[in-house]
Amino acid sequence: MTPELTALTLAALLQCLQFALYSVLAQKQVGSKYAASARDEPRQLTGIAGRAQRALNNHFEGLILFGIAVMVVTYADRGSKETALAALLYLAARVLYVPAYLFGWTPWRSLIWFVGFLATVFLLVWSLL
Repeated sequence: MTPELTALTLAALLQCLQFALYSVLAQKQVGSKYAASARDEPRQLTGIAGRAQRALNNHFEGLILFGIAVMVVTYADRGSKETALAALLYLAARVLYVPAYLFGWTPWRSLIWFVGFLATVFLLVWSLL
């Protein structure tokens, strides 16, 4: 497996861990009865549960672009040391983003997000060169 595909796989596993964390925190806040219901009446999550939900949603958004970038690099056979490093930077940024969001590391959370975004953009641009 290429380093870029390995990073994508690990990012997807990180998403699974984030989902489990969000699920536990949300259920603690709203209770298991509501969590198991049809949730016809939405409840707004607050505090760390709300931040876990927003971090999870943000990763879904970022993972789509990163997944596209990795697939383009892979199928175009454009993998290199630079793209491997960019994929590793994306993954590291996403790992750091979780505690940065949960614990409100300002302005670091935004800077960490931007590193991951730039790594993704780099992969896309590299594929076209």
